[in-house]
Amino acid sequence: MHTILTATITFSGIGLICAALITVATKLMFVKADPRAEKIRKTLPGANCGACGFSGCDAYAHALIEGETATNLCPPGGDEALMQINEILSISTGESLKKMTAIVHCLGDSKTMRDKMEYIGINSCLAAKQLFGGQGACTYGCVGFGDCVKVCPSAGIYIADNLARIDTCKCSGCAVCVKACPMGVISVETVPVLTTVLCNNTEKATGLKEKCSKGCIGCNRCVKECPADAITVEENLARIDNTKCDGCKRCLEVCIKKCISFPLNLSWSSLL
Repeated sequence: MHTILTATITFSGIGLICAALITVATKLMFVKADPRAEKIRKTLPGANCGACGFSGCDAYAHALIEGETATNLCPPGGDEALMQINEILSISTGESLKKMTAIVHCLGDSKTMRDKMEYIGINSCLAAKQLFGGQGACTYGCVGFGDCVKVCPSAGIYIADNLARIDTCKCSGCAVCVKACPMGVISVETVPVLTTVLCNNTEKATGLKEKCSKGCIGCNRCVKECPADAITVEENLARIDNTKCDGCKRCLEVCIKKCISFPLNLSWSSLL
């Protein structure tokens, strides 16, 4: 009995000492949170999409408090979030919201891409990719089952003729679709996007021609004709640097496969 009592008192004493040490450490190491961070966090949409360049809304809010980034980097939040953030931080800036839009780098609909098999399975791009890359002959293109559509918070994506397409009037540029696409055919770009290559295939021309009639064959004609040196060919695929592109449209004219265009041939005037 004496042994049990001694052990109980000993462990109780150790518990009290540990509790006291934790209490002291908590008070000594306490860092007072800036209330503005919580206000900004509530202002942001909470999509945690990463369009701002940070891991999530919390990280962006803290970076704003520290003055490490701009206040106009949240496309899903729109102008309303921008104005509220500026008000919370008591700053007046002439910066406007950076408008972003998603782009599907693929033209592989049923008329363009050849099928290599009949896919019978789960209507999921990710699931189809596991089975020889999906039904289409091109294993770099859009699978067309709409994993991106399912996650889009603004209903800015739809499937037409087995190909994902972007409604630029609805797209907020949140980049959630980029993470959802297992094929990597979607990117988010700053508006205006003057020209873009609507292809994602890096195969050599000999292997691509039989699979997709509009796939980029890396012929370099656009590179040679571009007066702004805005186009390069990397891994058999043309890529356009829109920070250099002046919108002359010369590349559209000389592209043999007609895979360089305004994204989905839509006008960007409504977004400017």
